[in-house]
Amino acid sequence: MRVLVVEDEFKTADFIKKGLLENGFRVDVAHYGTDALKLATSSDYDIIILDVMLPGMDGREVLKSLREKSNLTPVIFLTALDGLEDRLQGLKLGADDYIVKPFAFAELLARIHTVLRRGQPRSVEIRYAVDDLELDLAAHRVTRQGTRIDLTPKEFTLLSLLLKNKGEALSRTRIAERIWNLDDFHETNVVDVHMRRLRAKVDDPFEKKLIHTVRGVGYVLEDRG
Repeated sequence: MRVLVVEDEFKTADFIKKGLLENGFRVDVAHYGTDALKLATSSDYDIIILDVMLPGMDGREVLKSLREKSNLTPVIFLTALDGLEDRLQGLKLGADDYIVKPFAFAELLARIHTVLRRGQPRSVEIRYAVDDLELDLAAHRVTRQGTRIDLTPKEFTLLSLLLKNKGEALSRTRIAERIWNLDDFHETNVVDVHMRRLRAKVDDPFEKKLIHTVRGVGYVLEDRG
C-alpha cells in the first residue's frame, strides 16, 4: 500500500513515516500543500494522511482541489483543530476520517486500515496465486500447500510485488524503488538480503521453487514446471 503523508511538522512527519514503513507501507512525504497536490495528482496513492494547517495552501484547499478533479483517493485529516465545526467541514469536503492531535500511532494505523477496507472496490482482485502459493491481501495471509507462512510486513510487501507481476523479471532497482523509498535505500544488497529471507520461507521448505534469479537483471516469480 502506498501512502502520502502531508505534514509541515518535520518530527511528526518522520514519526508517521517510520511507523508506516515498519508496517509494510510505502511512504511519500510532503510538507507543503502545493507539493502534496502535485504528488497526489501525478501518482497513485492508496490513502493520504493530510494535515489541515499547512503553510500556503492548507489541507482543506488540497482536498477540495482533489475532489474537484474527481480524485477519490481516501483522505484522513490530521489536525490540532478539534472543534465540531472543523470536523464537520472536513467531512463535508470529502475527508474519509478525522484524527485530532495529539494522537497515538496505533489509532492512526487502525483508522488507516478501516478506511482502506471501507473503500476497497469489490471488483479489485485481492488474492494472488502461483501454483500452490497464495497471497490474500485483505487477510494479510500467505499459504503454500495449504500451510500458513508467517512473513514480516516487508517480506509480505515484497512477495505481493512479485505476485502482482508474476512471470515478469523485476530489476533490483525497480524492486528497491517500489518497496523502499530511495532516501532509505543505501545498501545495494538490501534487495538480495530480503529476497534470501523470503526464499527461505516461501521456497526452501518445498520441492518446487517459484522465485528465480534472472542473471544480470533481478528476480521473477513463476511456475517453471
